[in-house]
Amino acid sequence: MASLTKRRTKRSKFQGDVWILILTTILAGFGVVAIYSASRYVAETQYGDKWYFVKKQLVGFFGGIVAMLLCARFDCVKLKGKKFRWVALIVPMILLALVFVPGLGKTNYGATRWIGIGGVTLQPSELAKYGFVIFASAYMSENMGEMRTFKGVLPVLLSGAGICLLIIIEPNMSVTMCVGLLMLAMLFLGGMKIKHFMVIFIPAMLAVPIMIIAEPYRLSRLSAFLDPWESPKGEGYQLIQSLYALGNGGWFGTGLFHSRQKYRFLPFAESDFILSIIGEELGFVGIACLFAVCGVLIYKGIKTAAHADDFFSFLLASGITLVYGIQTVINALVVSGSISPTGLPLPLISSGNTSLIITMASMGVLYSVSAKSKSTKPDRKFIQ
Repeated sequence: MASLTKRRTKRSKFQGDVWILILTTILAGFGVVAIYSASRYVAETQYGDKWYFVKKQLVGFFGGIVAMLLCARFDCVKLKGKKFRWVALIVPMILLALVFVPGLGKTNYGATRWIGIGGVTLQPSELAKYGFVIFASAYMSENMGEMRTFKGVLPVLLSGAGICLLIIIEPNMSVTMCVGLLMLAMLFLGGMKIKHFMVIFIPAMLAVPIMIIAEPYRLSRLSAFLDPWESPKGEGYQLIQSLYALGNGGWFGTGLFHSRQKYRFLPFAESDFILSIIGEELGFVGIACLFAVCGVLIYKGIKTAAHADDFFSFLLASGITLVYGIQTVINALVVSGSISPTGLPLPLISSGNTSLIITMASMGVLYSVSAKSKSTKPDRKFIQ
């Protein structure tokens, strides 16, 4: 009898929504193939090795799988602990501050967004997004009554604003906007009153044009977005080349590995604008299939949140899904010219080890939430 109970307990640890892990692995694996196609020419001409970016991405891919599986078996309730929530918030903020320390911070294209030690680099803003989700989820789940007051939401508001401040001075407006949208969504889900929400939302929206005007390069990007052909060799160049790639792809694409824009016509083809190369090679149908998979993953996250058996798990699953969903949608809008160009990668697909490992680890946590929910009785399910 004891052995039977033990076997049941063991099985309960692995009864979550396994499609979360499968879809994440599929997307990350496809990303490795897409990066090879998009980067092999630049990698060979610039580094003498066409596998240069792929090798780096494979390290992140296998490291991400390990991190995802470890997090999948981790008891997500432990993230609610007071010590852990503060560590999740403070450590990323310290790392964000360290990017400005000479010798540690790495600057690229005028932005200091990475910490580099030897040949290893880390982008703290990727860690900060999920650190904020953990802190906000833990705090709001323990202070549900206080979330109806403006004073009660201040810890979440101030922590989110602090992260946004550290990221915007790197500068990195795109990730700042992602964290800002994430914070507003989390506060809304946490039970903030609509009138308090609007008090924060309206100034936040007014701050966006101010931030754009404050930096000349942002104003130039906005101008290029409105009319990229006004400066076809300047600020409008990248967007024009992206549109050329998407247009050249048509319905079914030019074929995998047969993109033309990757031959140094489209900058950052392996990272921020990898979706353009995917669109050129696989066409509209290929992009539709890719986003169908992304959409199913987001749906799985929403479903996991809806079936969570406590408020903390609901907020944690919602936050992880929001981070992935917001960044995916914004990248698609940028690449298609629907919003002003920003330096934001496509999660699980674009080149970048920090983003890949952390995103895959977060999906492991999402699976852990789904497993925890399925291991409890139906009458204990959380109802939002």
